[in-house]
Amino acid sequence: MTELKVCKVCNISRQKCYGLAVTSLDQLKLKGGEALGFSPSASTSVVLEEDGTIVEDEAYFLCLPANTKFMLLHADEIWMHTHQIDGGTAQPCRESDNLEVDGKDDVDGFESWHSLAEQLRQNLASIILMSEADLQSLIDVACSDLAAALDFSQQKTHVLQDTLQKMLDRREEERQSKELLRLYLKAMEQEGALDSPEESAKLDETDGVQVEAAAGFSSTTLMVLKDKKYPETRLSNEELQMVARQGEGVMMEVLGWDSERTSALVQACESELSKRLQRVQALQSLSARNQTTSQPQTERETRSKRHKKNTH
Repeated sequence: MTELKVCKVCNISRQKCYGLAVTSLDQLKLKGGEALGFSPSASTSVVLEEDGTIVEDEAYFLCLPANTKFMLLHADEIWMHTHQIDGGTAQPCRESDNLEVDGKDDVDGFESWHSLAEQLRQNLASIILMSEADLQSLIDVACSDLAAALDFSQQKTHVLQDTLQKMLDRREEERQSKELLRLYLKAMEQEGALDSPEESAKLDETDGVQVEAAAGFSSTTLMVLKDKKYPETRLSNEELQMVARQGEGVMMEVLGWDSERTSALVQACESELSKRLQRVQALQSLSARNQTTSQPQTERETRSKRHKKNTH
């Protein structure tokens, strides 16, 4: 018997979202279309809700992890980021409200942002270690819901979400700056010479995503490493540590790259990890210093209270 894969499916507006248990990509289209109210005769395509990656290969679909969120699109629809829909006013689907898997509520997506909120509540410095997907999930949560989870005022929560958005924007600006620099250097190297069609195609060629998990990496992490520009800014702290731990030799085999390209990736991941950890240490040091500064005042107040009690 074919193993069931638990997953989630939503429409282009993300207003409707359901949990499914399917055995194949075709069954996902069929059951997902029924759940979302698509016509049985409608031509549909499947993409990853997170970044719009087209899913049309059965083997790739089966290798994706459980609870992957897919988006079903009509033939005339194109995937868009959450903030591109209705000027960013469209709210993400709430799995806790309308996700069902075989008649049971599936709250994995709801719990995922709750766990991130709990990390922030315990230590705000953990923001630095979050991946872009983590930051985006906290930005997409309704301000009132996040405020309740953090035990913050709505005003403070709004400021926090603005800060998270600025962090995302800054990472994007860093990627664009690096890309402009890369293009500039490439233009300087090729100035006065035209590449042959074969060489141009080779420069633009992107290796296929290795769908099998290799050396402990999930298929999603491999996809980010191979398909995204400056992947170090998109990975979580744990994923960066894994790349650094595996080293250049293992990563060459996993990604199928040459030594120079792989070395640059490993160094970039190590540098990003080091920067994040330095920021955390700086914040923790500042927090400890503030606690130390406030401690003498607390001790003086305690001694004063004891002195008054003794005089009475």
